Amino acid sequence: MVKAIVIHETGGPEVLKWEDVEVGDPGPGEARIKHEAVGLNFVDVYNRTGLYKTPLPFTPGAEGAGIVMSVGAGVTHVKAGDRVSYHGPQGSYAEERLIPADRLIRLPDELDFKTAAAMTLKGLTVQFLLRQTFPVKKRDTILFHAAAGGVGLIAGQWARHLGATVIGTVGSEEKRALAKAHGYHHVINYKTENFVERVAEITGGKKCDVVYDSIGRDTYPGSLDCLRPMGMWVLFGQSSGVIQNFDMNVLAQKGSLFATRPTLFVYAAKRDALEKMAAELMEVVKGGQVKIEIGQEFALKDAAEAHRALEGRETSGATVLIP
Repeated sequence: MVKAIVIHETGGPEVLKWEDVEVGDPGPGEARIKHEAVGLNFVDVYNRTGLYKTPLPFTPGAEGAGIVMSVGAGVTHVKAGDRVSYHGPQGSYAEERLIPADRLIRLPDELDFKTAAAMTLKGLTVQFLLRQTFPVKKRDTILFHAAAGGVGLIAGQWARHLGATVIGTVGSEEKRALAKAHGYHHVINYKTENFVERVAEITGGKKCDVVYDSIGRDTYPGSLDCLRPMGMWVLFGQSSGVIQNFDMNVLAQKGSLFATRPTLFVYAAKRDALEKMAAELMEVVKGGQVKIEIGQEFALKDAAEAHRALEGRETSGATVLIP
């Protein structure tokens, strides 16, 4: 038996229970891994609350790093003893777990487990946002909400490396300083400034080529008002709540805008796509263009406390849970 967080009913952080669970031997195409660090992501909150429907009971978490203990039949790209990280199906809030082996990414020796757990899902998310959904290029102007979060800090550095003018929004002066130190040319405190007006000022009225929005309800329709004609609104999360009654005609009224709701699980569904994305992420991290900021750590058994901090917007950078 090992310990894991188990959810028997959806709800607040109090539904996260620390329990004994059984982990069997890996079947064909599977691997059993021992976690050294687990990543915390807002999608974990969506699953915990029932916004994303998951059969009960379940162990949440889609990001982790650790050591391969054993592999099942047909697994050739990893072996027992390998150091790996992953984003994948839920189940990472556990000391050990089974996982489809095709989700595992072998770690270079210079990358520690905490960093890997803090960057895999978030870094792959940034990769598909900046390199695929809207391929950012030199002289583009982008707006990235939640600039001081785990995804936002990676995005600011990577987008600046690509030659873009990078604007971010944050909720405090402390987070403004953090975002400025991680690639953002301009940082707007939405608690004290109107981000739509500030974007217009910063860009001389030209506005942005793309807005990356993981906030949802609180930034809509303001995000659309930050876009130039034919700009793209990339909604990849909804930490403030689901946008209700979205009308496609608004896109026409505000300048023939594009809108998309992408997910990492689609972009990285195929093994060859995952390998390419991971290789590009590792390249910018090892090269020093992107530095991974771990803002806080919690014991895995204290996942409820971590969720409260995340939902209360009390975290900055990435959060890792330690088994």
